[in-house]
Formats: sequence, structure tokens, C-alpha cells
Amino acid sequence: MDAIFKALNDPARRDLLDSLRRKDGQSLSDLEQVLDMSRFGVMKHLKVLEDAKLIVTRKMGRFKYHYLNVLPLQEVMDRWAAPFLQRQARALTELKLKLERDTKMGKPDFVMQTFIRCTQDALWSALTEADQMAAYHFACNSVQGNPAVDQATTFILPNGDAMLRQVTTALDPKSRIAMTFEPLFMGPDAPTSHMVYQIEPQGDQCKLTIEHYDMAPGQEGFGEGWARLAASLKSYLETGTGLKAAMQQGA
Repeated sequence: MDAIFKALNDPARRDLLDSLRRKDGQSLSDLEQVLDMSRFGVMKHLKVLEDAKLIVTRKMGRFKYHYLNVLPLQEVMDRWAAPFLQRQARALTELKLKLERDTKMGKPDFVMQTFIRCTQDALWSALTEADQMAAYHFACNSVQGNPAVDQATTFILPNGDAMLRQVTTALDPKSRIAMTFEPLFMGPDAPTSHMVYQIEPQGDQCKLTIEHYDMAPGQEGFGEGWARLAASLKSYLETGTGLKAAMQQGA
């Protein structure tokens, strides 16, 4: 650390590092153009930087080439700056992702909210565990694949046909799931849309918001399906029994 701070303490040496950052692998003759001093003076500064491991050299023929070595600087950051920046950096990263995500998704075509008397953990499990989804889904008795980023979840009808396929595109633990929505029940050429679950704890309840994006003409009926799903999910979490049997009989 002492050698690194000593090397960085001189503006001439910082200029040499900046030059190597712009163009790596320079010879002594190249670097002489950076500083207004003698060749011997440039060599002395390069020696200090090399001793601090801030540059490494490779000799090829008659020439020696100098390369910026960022690892010692990274070690300084990890030791001194990272502990103070981690929380801020994490918050900025999350904000960046949220802004990019919201901009990309645009305006939803369909929004539904329901309040369920349950814990956040219970609602999250019900939305991410295949066996629980199968227990309350109004039309399907089998679900294959727990939601995970870039992984598919498929809903299977009692006759064995696949009704719906979803690929998880984003997952914020216990708060948000974004997925594609591939309505296989409408045929293999049906347009794919996108949906989002958002969970917000509200005292002894959770507010579940369902958003559906990019719905094609003729898919307005998806709203009824979401209403059935939300009602059965609420009953499942609050009473232990979904409404799927009654819904299947009435369908």
C-alpha cells in the first residue's frame, strides 16, 4: 500500500498512468511524449510505478513495452472505498434496474389488485412453487418448473395438454416477478405477452398487483382468467383450499 500511494502522489506518474489507460502497451519513446522532461526522468518515474506493481513490462526485441496493471488499484478500492460504497452502489444499481425495467415495460394493458390475509413469505411461496400453483390454479392440476430467471414454468390441463407457458425474465425476491405469457390454449401461433406480480406487505395482509402488458387484440378475455386465479389464490392462502373445483365445474 505504501508503494502504491507513493507512486500515485506525483502528478507526472499519474499522467503516465492516464496515458497507458488511453493506450496500453507503450514504449519508453512513446511515453517520453507525455512528460516534459528528460528520458532519464521518465525512466525514473516508470521504475517507481513498476515497483508499485501499477505497471508491468514486456520486452520484445530491442523495445520494452509498458502496460497498466489495475489489480493493485482494485485492492486499494476493496480495502478503503468499497465498504463505504457498497450500500450506495447497491441502491443506485437497483434504481437503474427499476428505471430501465419500467421504461421497457411501458404502460400495462391490464391491472388487478387484491388484498390477501397472509404473510409475504406465504404469498411468495404460493407464486413460486409449482406444487402450490397447481393446488390453486383454476384450470390446471399440474405445473412444471418453479419460476427462476430464464427458466420456463408450464401449466398442464387435466387432459395432459399444456395450457400456458411462462419464462421468468426478472425476479426480485419476495417483491416482484416478471414473466412472459405464452397462451398455448390459443394455439401455437398466439402472440406472447408479458405479466408482472408485485407484492407489498400491508400490516397483516399483502397487496398483490397483477399487471399484463403487450396484450394482442382478441386477448381482452385474459382479465377473466386473472380474476379467477386471484380469487382462488386468495381462498387458498386464507382458508387452505382454492376455488378451482367450483370454477372447473362452472367452466
